[in-house]
Amino acid sequence: MKKKYQKIYDDLVEKIKGGDYPASSMLPSENKLADHYNTSRETIRKALNLLSYNGYIQKIRGKGSVVIDLNKFSFPVSGIVSFQELNEDLHLSSRTIVEKLAYLDDAEEISTILRSGTENVWQVNRVREISGERIILDKDYFTERFVPKLSKAICERSIYQYIEEELGLPIAFGQKEMVVEAPTPEDRTLLDMEGFSSIVVIRSHVYLDDTSLFQYSESRHRPDKFRFVDFARRVTN
Repeated sequence: MKKKYQKIYDDLVEKIKGGDYPASSMLPSENKLADHYNTSRETIRKALNLLSYNGYIQKIRGKGSVVIDLNKFSFPVSGIVSFQELNEDLHLSSRTIVEKLAYLDDAEEISTILRSGTENVWQVNRVREISGERIILDKDYFTERFVPKLSKAICERSIYQYIEEELGLPIAFGQKEMVVEAPTPEDRTLLDMEGFSSIVVIRSHVYLDDTSLFQYSESRHRPDKFRFVDFARRVTN
């Protein structure tokens, strides 16, 4: 037999899917929900926590629970896809803002990651704005030996397209890790993060087909707009 909070959860899911609570709208307060369902705030909290865990709402401190768009952008975790390619596939209304394009001043940590020694390292910080909201901060680092020059125009379009088509370097594979962290002051300055207490960070090491490591990147995503997808196959003996 289902517990009361599970029944309330099921009813709220049905209302969200049915459009009673559309995307970006606020659910009623805990007090109002408790009165509506004739139950305690603790029971309502359990139902809301389950809604949050399953991706139906985002709990925003001091404001309440906002309904998440169920048609989130699917971001492939395992593939190597540029934002421009993702933008074309999903037909997004977006623009790229280049916040920084320069040689890295203090490159010791990044140089260690890229194994670039004393070579110059490009730093490219780009904000991705989708439907008028700044929701992704991409921080990319490239060894100058492989990427000898970059321009703002290239960075606004597609660095990968430039590397593959103009420089003739085939990008082959990458290693990625995904973590959830507290937003940095930079995240809060450059992205629309009001009310959000976490950010999804994908760190990538990207290699050419000769196994040369040419790029390290951090792609920092506001958590409400994306679902991160992968394909897995079970291997049997």
